[in-house]
Formats: sequence, C-alpha cells, structure tokens
Amino acid sequence: MKLRGLYAITDSQLLAGRFLPYVEAALDGGVTLLQYRDKSDNQAQRLREVEALLHLCERYKTQLIINDDAELAARFGVGVHLGQTDGPLTPARTLLGRDAIIGSTCHAQLELAEQAASEGASYVAFGRFFNSQTKPGAPAADIELIRRAKARIKLPVAVIGGITLDNAAPLVEHGADLLAVIHGLFGADSTQEVSRRARAFNALFSSI
Repeated sequence: MKLRGLYAITDSQLLAGRFLPYVEAALDGGVTLLQYRDKSDNQAQRLREVEALLHLCERYKTQLIINDDAELAARFGVGVHLGQTDGPLTPARTLLGRDAIIGSTCHAQLELAEQAASEGASYVAFGRFFNSQTKPGAPAADIELIRRAKARIKLPVAVIGGITLDNAAPLVEHGADLLAVIHGLFGADSTQEVSRRARAFNALFSSI
C-alpha cells in the first residue's frame, strides 16, 4: 500500500459528542491513514471506539493505526504509532508481524528517523512544523528537514504540527508523503466541512 495523502488523527476532547460522525465524514472525503489517539484510561471505551473505527475503516478501505499501544493494535490486527518514550520499535514489529504499519515520532531529528528505519518502521513522522494545539511545547521542525529526510531515508515521511489548508501546500511541495492533521481537519462546524477539508488536503497531492 502506498502511504501518501491525508493522515487523520482523532482527539477525544475535540471530538467529544461527535466522534463517529466526524470520523466518518473525514473518511468520506478520503483518508490514507486514520490514527486513533486517546490518552484516557477508560479501557472499555477505547475497545468500543477501536471496534467502531475498524468497521468504518474497512468500509472506506482506510488503514487504522493505534497511538502508543502495540498490544491494543495486536488485539485488532492493526498498525501502531510509537513516540520516543514508547521504547524501540523492534518488539512492536515482532508482535504485530511483518506487514503491519508502524510509525515513529522523530521530532525534528534525522538521526531518530534513521534509527526508526533500521528498527523496521513503515514511515517516519517529523514535527511540529507550525504552532500546535495538541503539543504546544514540541520542538519546531524546519521545512528543509523533509527534503533531507527524503534523500537519506527510503520511507514515507509524515509531517505533523499545526497543519491547516492554509499552510500545508509547501510541506507537500518539499516532499511530505502524509499530512497528519487533527484540528485542521476535525476543528470544523459540521460533518460537511470535515469532508470538504479532507478532499482539499488530498487535492494538494494530486497537484504536485
């Protein structure tokens, strides 16, 4: 599967009360990867939501990724995204198998991306590129980092951090394969607007 296009990431607070309708609206507009990101300790709710997302992703032929929880990903047979505090990727690759999509947070450091690639990552994620509501204190990444990463690492490059339709085009032009978006996609007033934004993000890739 070619990893290129919109990478939608859920936010349980932002999507409170409209979780599934908004996610389905995004999928309807076109999503390459959907990451379930939930930092709560409510295991029953997490299981319910992952199960519901899996059904939606199967219907829309989208790959589901779980944030930070390889065991939950293994339970549902989906991929995982790991941060730098989640340990090496190798155990997750062993647990999930050769074909699972495993992503790695690399902040603004090429060295972390090279390490992730050697440990079996499917894609590397750099950020933040703009001011982020989700991680306001994260170190800033330079847009030229995308070009340097593409030259040194033969993996898809995801970019994250404050990405909106107003600032995403240069990231794609510099070689970003996946636009990871939270507020810029789901911070909308209606499901129709979520779908419109999803289509508009994907259109950036077809114009390059």
